[in-house]
Amino acid sequence: MGDNVIIRLQDISKKFEDEVILDKINLSIKDKEFMTFLGPSGCGKTTTLRIIAGFLEADSGQVIFEGKDINNVPPHKRQVNTIFQRYALFPHLNVYENIAFGLRIKKMKEKDISRKVHEMLELVNLKGFQKRNIASLSGGQQQRVAIARALAVEPRVLLLDEPLGALDLKLRKDMQVELKNIQKRMGITFIYVTHDQQEALSMSDTVVVMNGGKIQQIGTPIDIYNEPKNAFVADFIGESNILDGVMLDDFKAKFSGAVFQCLDKGFAVNESVDIVVRPEDVDVVPVSEGTISGIITSNTFKGVHFEMIVDIDNFKWMIQTTDYYPVGTRIGIQIEPDAIHVMKKSEYSGMFGDYSSFSDELERLSDVEQEEE
Repeated sequence: MGDNVIIRLQDISKKFEDEVILDKINLSIKDKEFMTFLGPSGCGKTTTLRIIAGFLEADSGQVIFEGKDINNVPPHKRQVNTIFQRYALFPHLNVYENIAFGLRIKKMKEKDISRKVHEMLELVNLKGFQKRNIASLSGGQQQRVAIARALAVEPRVLLLDEPLGALDLKLRKDMQVELKNIQKRMGITFIYVTHDQQEALSMSDTVVVMNGGKIQQIGTPIDIYNEPKNAFVADFIGESNILDGVMLDDFKAKFSGAVFQCLDKGFAVNESVDIVVRPEDVDVVPVSEGTISGIITSNTFKGVHFEMIVDIDNFKWMIQTTDYYPVGTRIGIQIEPDAIHVMKKSEYSGMFGDYSSFSDELERLSDVEQEEE
């Protein structure tokens, strides 16, 4: 992947009425990159996408496309194409005509249109579907037609706004793999919007985590997961125990009433920090061998592992283990230096990472609410 930037956002801000939706967003998107904007509802990710597409105008800042300011270029003249969650296919046209639509506008020759449509049908695994009526297709097939239609006009950049949101879980997973393959084969830039962490981590080259109209972190999926910048990112991506701690010195952190060796350095002596420990990185040992210990308050079997909530010093941790321990057991806990991640304090400190109010049902409910928005 070259370092050639195709789109640059400079100081993009946007307000709706009095609410700041985007607060000075700066971002570079490379040619042929699969970039995902990830964040909760209302974080500004869709607004950013719409500004790139030209459907919305930023209040201030510039959208630069290959070195040229395109702020005043209307959507249809931008070399970008958008796929929405509601695919906006034309119900009165068959599959062939839906895919050919943009090519007809471009006044392409009929035989070239035919060649292109068939090439696109093959790309999205819908060979032989050209005569089918849109209404007769499943959601996943309609999704593929929308992708084929968008790609037929050969945009330089494809914008995808929660395009898999309406599909059921298994189909979503299949389409994630397929989209990634299509992106690699076509060699075009994909900018993808989702609130689904797993989707962002499994598909993207680069993830942009957003909240409150600001970019919280930009990085590869592995960076974002292993090296979250603040408590918001740590909590939003996967499960995290986030604790109040103090850096006594380089490589030495104190939290939960004990001192641990860690791999972090460069903090002030005795600086207050946020400590992240992922549930899968905690080692359960006999109490006599543990650096700290706690009492199991709940235990749920998850298939591969057990997910325990453990009270350590009046702070509820989530710990994942393949061994079973009954509720009420006191367990010892060991944490290896590379399992401890130290973060600077931020406006999100103290808001996340304690599992005292955790329940599976609440988690599922919040997912359903997200889906409906």
